[in-house]
Amino acid sequence: MAFKRFTAALAAGLMAGALGGTAAAEPEIFQVRTTADLIALCSVPENHADYVAAIHFCHGFAVGAYQYYWVLAGGEGGVRLVCLPDPPPARDAVIEDFVRWAQARPEYHDEAPVESIMRYLIGQYPCR
Repeated sequence: MAFKRFTAALAAGLMAGALGGTAAAEPEIFQVRTTADLIALCSVPENHADYVAAIHFCHGFAVGAYQYYWVLAGGEGGVRLVCLPDPPPARDAVIEDFVRWAQARPEYHDEAPVESIMRYLIGQYPCR
């Protein structure tokens, strides 16, 4: 499926850019290879030593995936699959809802996190 190849390539590109040359120094929690990894990262408790970094990484990952989609969808030949309401929902609320959605769907836990983000967004905010 072309969409699956696209999201896998997108996830790999985002991870390569996000981790850069410091990947070896980062805790295991910052290795976002699967949706389960992203769920864990976005669900770190406030008393965790890496809470601030984890939540910022979670939000950055999700926003980066959405912004990349938005650029592709708006380009020549692009197809809009996600249409946010006006005004759009708060980012925190969308990410929290995504985490609850993903936790309830273990069949997606092993897939690329960007694939799951897009599944959620397309289902929650379809273009009509």
